[in-house]
Amino acid sequence: MEELVLFLLSFIFIFILYQLFVIPWAKRKKKKKHPIEVFYLVHRYHLDLDKIKYNQLLQNVSLVSSFDIAVIVSIVLNLSNLFLEIVVGFILTFVVILLSYHIVYLFYKRKGMIKNES
Repeated sequence: MEELVLFLLSFIFIFILYQLFVIPWAKRKKKKKHPIEVFYLVHRYHLDLDKIKYNQLLQNVSLVSSFDIAVIVSIVLNLSNLFLEIVVGFILTFVVILLSYHIVYLFYKRKGMIKNES
């Protein structure tokens, strides 16, 4: 039960931080700079920003990033050894982020929002 509460609280906390700081910044800088998550999706998976609603993309990115961080925090804080926490946290960060943004890519690919696809 404690793990679920920890997961939910960290998810809500990170999601609120994204809503307060990252999304308003990204909306103001829409033409000049994108959040690193959007940059990764555009350059790695050729996401077409002309076909997609930018605000929806920002909301999806905030949900996915919040989920990623909540999963990593929940797993790492249940470990007892500090060295193990650091190593597992470092490895999990890359694995979870790569998997979750690949799932986001598959979502947008199914909707036909990838360049060179109709």
